[in-house]
Amino acid sequence: MPARSRRPSSARWRRTRDPPRQARPAQKEGSISKHALFQGLIVNEADEPAGVAHIGEEAHYVINDVGFKRHVAAEAIDRAVLRDLRAQITQHQELVSDSTLKMLGQDDLFTKAMIDSSLKNIDAHMDQLLQQGLPSGARQWLGMLGFRIVVNHHGEVLKLNQPGIAAPDDEI
Repeated sequence: MPARSRRPSSARWRRTRDPPRQARPAQKEGSISKHALFQGLIVNEADEPAGVAHIGEEAHYVINDVGFKRHVAAEAIDRAVLRDLRAQITQHQELVSDSTLKMLGQDDLFTKAMIDSSLKNIDAHMDQLLQQGLPSGARQWLGMLGFRIVVNHHGEVLKLNQPGIAAPDDEI
């Protein structure tokens, strides 16, 4: 019988020399936001723009708090803004549907049914938006229209500036 070599096989030798892997806590799929949806549209109370930084794979808004840069998870702010927008859309669902039909230039039954179905499934669309991110052209367009999100240093949404939308306390 041939004598066994004292040296382990090369595959086994490499395996024993690899550095130990760090265990990562299990997280739900889609629980980490890799994109900051409203990058360039978030400002603090002093109207200073918030930057974006990534800690690991998770996107954070960097909010200036009198020289101290606070990192707030982008998903928390993005979800709060989307929740406010969803409430406005559902409150004026018929107006949104009619305006979309006029904008598309189509006023047929099938297009209306498709738009109404999309409005009913708005939560799924918003989750998809959080995963894929907002195209940079759309963010620039919103910025040119004057859309701004004012947050405090904790990342709480204080105000949504939406030009063309009357504030609840404005008189008509």
